[in-house]
Amino acid sequence: MRTVKYTKTTTWKQASSTLADDPKALAIAGGSDLLGLIKDGIEGKGLPRWESIVDIRTIDGSDEIAFKESDGLTIGALATLSAIEQSPDIQQHYPALATAARAAASPNIRNVGTIGGNLNQRPRCWYLRNVEFDCYKKGGDFCFAVTGTNTYHAILNGELCYIVHPSDTAPALIALQAEAVISTPSGQKTVELEKYFTGPRVDVLRENILQQGELLKELRIPAPKSGTGMSFIKAQRRGETYDFALANIATVITKKDGKVDDVRIVLSGVAPTPYRATIAEDEIRGKAVDRALAQSAADKTLLQARPMTNNAYKVRLSKALIVRSILEAWG
Repeated sequence: MRTVKYTKTTTWKQASSTLADDPKALAIAGGSDLLGLIKDGIEGKGLPRWESIVDIRTIDGSDEIAFKESDGLTIGALATLSAIEQSPDIQQHYPALATAARAAASPNIRNVGTIGGNLNQRPRCWYLRNVEFDCYKKGGDFCFAVTGTNTYHAILNGELCYIVHPSDTAPALIALQAEAVISTPSGQKTVELEKYFTGPRVDVLRENILQQGELLKELRIPAPKSGTGMSFIKAQRRGETYDFALANIATVITKKDGKVDDVRIVLSGVAPTPYRATIAEDEIRGKAVDRALAQSAADKTLLQARPMTNNAYKVRLSKALIVRSILEAWG
C-alpha cells in the first residue's frame, strides 16, 4: 500500500510554506478530483507522483462568504458549491453564479466540493486520465485526441493539447469580473481571474498560473452596476443529472439608455481555458439587442472555430448558447 505523508495546517502562510518546501506535496480540500487521480495511478511529468498531502480544510475562515453593497462579494476558496448556490446574497445579486454552482456535479459532491476545487480541477480528457496514453499533458509528445475520439474536445484555441476547461463556475466568475487572491509563502497577490488560467500554448503541463507553494485563497467580485442582467446556461448530454458540460456560457450585460453599455461573454467546455468571446461582445456593445444582432455575434465568434472529426456539433451548439444567453441577459 502506498504511504502518503499528511500535514494539517491552520493558516494560509503555513500551508503555502509547507507546499513550497516539498515539491512532492499537494494541497487537499474537498478532494473530489485529487483522490480520483491518486486512486487511478495517473502519473507523468505533468502529473508527478505526490508523496505528501497538505490539508487546508482546517484554515479558519477559508470557507466564508461575505457581501457588502459597497465592496461586493468575497468567497473563500473552500466555500462549498452548495453553500454558494444556497447563499441568499449570491442568489439575489449574482444569480448567474448561483446557477453555475448548482449546475456542477451532484448534490453529494456539491456538499463537499469547493469553489477552489471547481476552478482548479484537472481536465476530464479520457486520454489524460488513462494510464495507457502518454499524452502531451503527461509529458509525452502527442495529443491522441487529434486522430482519436474527440467528441468532447476543444474547437477554439486548441494547440498541442485539445483539452477543454471543465469548470462550470469559471465562466460565471470571469463574466462577473472576479479577482483571485493567491496565497504565497511571503504573503498574497491578486490577479484577474481571466488571467488565472493557462492554456497549452503557454504551458502544456498546467492549467493555471499557480506555482508550487501558491494557493487560491479567495475570490473577490465587485457589486453589479445598476441596469445589469446576467445569464448562465449549461448544455450537457444527460439533462438534469450529473454530467460535465458539452459547453456552457455566462453573459453579463449592463444597459444604459436602452443600449449595451458593458458586456462580458464567457464560454467553457469549448477551449483549453475559459473562452472570453470578445468578438461577440464587440458586436453588441453600444447597440440595442435583438435576435438578429445576437445571431450575428454568435456567427462571427464561431468563425474562429477549428472542429475535429467528432466535435463539429459544438460549433452549432455554441452559436445557440451565445444567442440564448445574450437574449436572457438583455431581457
